Amino acid sequence: MKLLVDTGPLVALADRRDRHHASCVGKLKAYPGRLLTTWAVLTEFSHLAPTVASTLPLYRWIEQGGLEVLTLGKEELVEAIDWISRYADRPMDLADASLVVAALRTGCSTVWTLDRNDFETYRLPGRKRFTIV
Repeated sequence: MKLLVDTGPLVALADRRDRHHASCVGKLKAYPGRLLTTWAVLTEFSHLAPTVASTLPLYRWIEQGGLEVLTLGKEELVEAIDWISRYADRPMDLADASLVVAALRTGCSTVWTLDRNDFETYRLPGRKRFTIV
């Protein structure tokens, strides 16, 4: 089992005052599979986290293998730019586009996000929808 992780749950996990903190902690404890994210998501997380100190537990968790960070190179960036262009009216940001590309690369179309509106709109090839956790 694989699950793509968006920025929102990571911010909620890092901020005990976030209204989604408790539910995200519960989901994390209950999930038995691999958790995957991208560098673009981590960059967005580091910007949105309440303090620099609150980012350190996540970084240590990544170091220990709790969250796998997918490498997206130039080819994947070009593909992400294509997705951003397709959804320019939303607009789709780089973090979301990187998760779409990650879904295509891994075959995982299940995403843990607090941003339901966008991921309910995005379509993978064949008009396939994301499964949102």
